[in-house]
Amino acid sequence: MTNNLSSRSDAPTNISLSPSVAVSDSLEYKTVSVFLVLLVCGVGIVGNIMVVVVVLTTRHMRTPTNCYLVSLAIADLTVLVAAGLPNVSDSLTGTWIYGHAGCLGITYLQYLGINVSSCSITAFTVERYIAICHPMKAQTVCTVSRAKRIIAGVWIFTCIYCMLWFFLVDIQADQDGHTQCGYKVKRDLYLPIYLIDFAFFYVIPLLLAIVLYALIARVLYLSPLPTDTSATTLRRSGQDPSEAARTGRQGRPRSAVSSRKQVTKMLAVVVIIFALLWMPYRTLVLINSFVSTPYLDAWFILFCRTCIYANSAINPVIYNAMSQKFRSAFRGLYSCQRTELNQRTLSGFGTIRDPRPAQQQSNGTDEKERRHILGSSSDLTKHNGNGHQERVTVNGVTADRRTDIGSADVSTRGGPGETVLARDEDSGRSKRNNSADGGNDLQEAV
Repeated sequence: MTNNLSSRSDAPTNISLSPSVAVSDSLEYKTVSVFLVLLVCGVGIVGNIMVVVVVLTTRHMRTPTNCYLVSLAIADLTVLVAAGLPNVSDSLTGTWIYGHAGCLGITYLQYLGINVSSCSITAFTVERYIAICHPMKAQTVCTVSRAKRIIAGVWIFTCIYCMLWFFLVDIQADQDGHTQCGYKVKRDLYLPIYLIDFAFFYVIPLLLAIVLYALIARVLYLSPLPTDTSATTLRRSGQDPSEAARTGRQGRPRSAVSSRKQVTKMLAVVVIIFALLWMPYRTLVLINSFVSTPYLDAWFILFCRTCIYANSAINPVIYNAMSQKFRSAFRGLYSCQRTELNQRTLSGFGTIRDPRPAQQQSNGTDEKERRHILGSSSDLTKHNGNGHQERVTVNGVTADRRTDIGSADVSTRGGPGETVLARDEDSGRSKRNNSADGGNDLQEAV
């Protein structure tokens, strides 16, 4: 969304800052702007969709923390779609093409995504603090059902709060006849609203995150409670801690602490990235809210805009780089999609017979026959073919039975305990020789 060019001195710029007309109309600026926005938004949209899909479809990924990450991913998708993609058309055409309803709706969705992402970050920060610093309380507080209720409350509250933007923006025509979407109110009316938004959705969440992650770090890295707890549990069970250390019995508590550290590091990186990438835009808008002539350098505005989109796109990359569970889930999702694609490709060429199931069935039948032969303790003679009759003598009892196991030929040579199994395959012949006491060692010769 772009700012109203005729009222730049009266209203601060919003998320889609409008640069000077001369630079924004240049081919170089349009090329760089469109390329960066499409690249970052494309990666971010695909990555956040994958986060939502793997958490919703993988049972072990449905944790309270991941529920907040899904909320964050949906909020980031909203920012990328509502703020990034309209800027592509705005950069190419130089005018607003979505009309009055589009101006209101897109502005609303922009700030809805921004504010929900900030609230989601605050929510999983508080959840991590309770889970690590108050583990007994976390058993009843940090649950998936409670996380869902909190997320629903965050979205409902933010949806109502952001309705204020319906009364702050409108479309107007500039001096060149281009239609632009921007603020229609004066700075005196907008400034208190922006400062409240800036404080509640940027400053306070970051200050709270700094305090809570400092307390979390003290528990994880300085407190000896996890080790003492495991040692006390071992003493109560009557086992020596030193013996448990040699047998690896303390691996599970240490693994739990290591997992908590890994998750906490990942979420702390998400918060740090959020603070750094939003800082240029927040600082620019804060300055332009008080100066008489706003600073609207085209390339710096493009940098601020790209940082905002990068913040919404980089979180899935962080999850993949720092979380083994997310990395495995992403690989599993890719494998499923690849298998489905192969099946669709094969179905496009008609019905194709796969020889592997028949081969596996034949192998399974041969294995049963081999075990039956090796299980007999005395004279055993078979003459097997396609539908031929077999005479089996076990411990002096002779029985006739009919079998069909493909083209397998089974015969006995030599004394008891020595069996040679020969199987004819489609492309060759394999032999299995068994010569040992009791028939336990089976060697295969090709």
